[in-house]
Amino acid sequence: MPPRAAFPTFRLFLCLLASLAAPACATPDVAADPVTQLLQERGLVPAEATADATAPPPASDQGLMSQVRHKASELVMTAMNFLGVPYRRGGNTAEEGFDCSGFTRHIFEQSLGLVLPRRADEQARAPGLLQVRRDELKPGDLVFFNTLRRTFSHVGIYVGDGKFIHSPRAGAEIRIEDMRVAYWRKRFTGARRPAALAEPAPPAAEWTALDLHQP
Repeated sequence: MPPRAAFPTFRLFLCLLASLAAPACATPDVAADPVTQLLQERGLVPAEATADATAPPPASDQGLMSQVRHKASELVMTAMNFLGVPYRRGGNTAEEGFDCSGFTRHIFEQSLGLVLPRRADEQARAPGLLQVRRDELKPGDLVFFNTLRRTFSHVGIYVGDGKFIHSPRAGAEIRIEDMRVAYWRKRFTGARRPAALAEPAPPAAEWTALDLHQP
């Protein structure tokens, strides 16, 4: 059986996939980004937030960046499809419920084919994950918190606009919360990004002479 609250999100997911399949416009439209649309539909991102569009990347990078955005979008939408699934200590499936690291492990495996370690602290130290600063967070990043007097005792997935999705604790359900509230802001201990969601490196032509002469 699909998890609770899955059907409305799944219908939206299909609509967003259809929009991705449509021909691209000549001018990039930040409002058309599927992650942003999904957050707006849930009232998590104000519509005016899309007005601050940045300049499009060079044409040579657009293909790779589009792939990165698509993977991040798929991961976030997959995670949101499990909103309402109950917490269960040691849980690994929607049928039995998830704990925090069981949830992130399941989403990363389903979306990226990346099998993370089972525990939150092990996920924070897993090879192939890049450290990310708080001011560099992007949808799909793992975010870690100290909730049990251990540096990496809790983990969730960043969805954008300062919010993350996670399986909180016994008696609760998978939900979205704001990292900017005092409780989470004080307990944030770091973030990690899988290489599959890392932005493409700049073309060699943009390297400085100093870079080229480094040993």
